[in-house]
Amino acid sequence: MIVKNSDEIERCPVVMDNVEGTCIQWLVSKFDGSPNFAMRRFTLVPGGRIGLHQHPWEHEIYILKGSGVAYNDEEKVQVKAGDVVYIPGNEPHGYDNTGGDELMFICMIPNEGDRR
Repeated sequence: MIVKNSDEIERCPVVMDNVEGTCIQWLVSKFDGSPNFAMRRFTLVPGGRIGLHQHPWEHEIYILKGSGVAYNDEEKVQVKAGDVVYIPGNEPHGYDNTGGDELMFICMIPNEGDRR
């Protein structure tokens, strides 16, 4: 068993085209011995964004705090704390923090998406 406090895990800026004001924390990953999934926590400052992009793997997202917009190439949906979002593999997707506070969410992906 591994137990960590998420507030003690390093926040790293997301360095990717079309991303602003966003940090990632790798809460659980293959480096912890997890054979199948990685759990990450993203934090977007007010006005932060993860622009439209896509991957072959799915995403399961749980909004912890704040509010914003989750979108694909066809629709934009308002999201807030307590909402759950599922993104199928290969679907273009992005997130914008449109609220006045941090937007924070957990994002689970298969380990194939861990490209560190």
